[in-house]
Amino acid sequence: MLIVYILIFIISLFVLIKGSDFLINSAEKIGLSLGLSPFIIGVLIVALGTSFPELISSIVGILNGAAEIVVSNAVGSNIANILLIVGISSIVAKKLQVNKSLIDLDLPLLSLGTVLFLGVAIDKKIVLGESILLLVAYVIYLLYTLLYKDEKGELNKSKVKKKLVSIKEKKERKPKITLKDFVLLILGIVGLAIGANYLIVSLIKISEILNIATGVISISAVALGTSLPELFVSIKAVLRDKPEVALGNVIGSNIFNFLIVVGVPGLFTTLPIEAKTFALGLPVLAIITLLFVISGISKRIYI
Repeated sequence: MLIVYILIFIISLFVLIKGSDFLINSAEKIGLSLGLSPFIIGVLIVALGTSFPELISSIVGILNGAAEIVVSNAVGSNIANILLIVGISSIVAKKLQVNKSLIDLDLPLLSLGTVLFLGVAIDKKIVLGESILLLVAYVIYLLYTLLYKDEKGELNKSKVKKKLVSIKEKKERKPKITLKDFVLLILGIVGLAIGANYLIVSLIKISEILNIATGVISISAVALGTSLPELFVSIKAVLRDKPEVALGNVIGSNIFNFLIVVGVPGLFTTLPIEAKTFALGLPVLAIITLLFVISGISKRIYI
């Protein structure tokens, strides 16, 4: 039976990731056709979309009585994002150049988000009030990001009106929405729901058979698997000589995991932090985040 559940786990993970891919691509095209700017689509759809597997699997986890996987999933995913995704991106690109925006805005926000998350996790559980605090912090982060990006192709207050004018001028070049886009959107949502459900069910069964805490498997196998969308996006970005997109994707995903992937499930139940996640995962997360921020301040991340 163990092999059967492992196969279900792998297939469910694939369906979950593929569903996320369908959802992102169709939502991006629909957003462009409705006149949304590429930057807003990037922040609201693509950046959030690559973290949908973590969010959906966490919500399904609490519905299946495995609330301990939520924090383990977020912590493990963020560790994988920094060590695996930034590491592989650095190998592919040889060197990742960090732009001023990342140093002035994104890295400080990542640091603040990490400190906030570690602060609410210090008592080994996330309660309702702390979850609301995390969600409010994400709203503030999102608004700040949208309004105060610097001049390197990003938005600030003074450019919002110009961007709206530019969108109107390019109206005739908007992609047309087809039935296929809506079909892919629905398939993506269904894939996320089904994939996440069977992923968690198989995860619980595997942990029972092996007598291993579900949080341990979540912080490793699930977190690694749900980080694959970020990995694919980042590799594509560095191959196109856009290292800032790769790094921005990791930072945005990590902040999303801290504040949304933990915050939303925490609205429905108290989230316990599994012992190994607290003793090992949180310290490792704090250390590698600090090292990542220091590397970013140096403006270069080498192979």
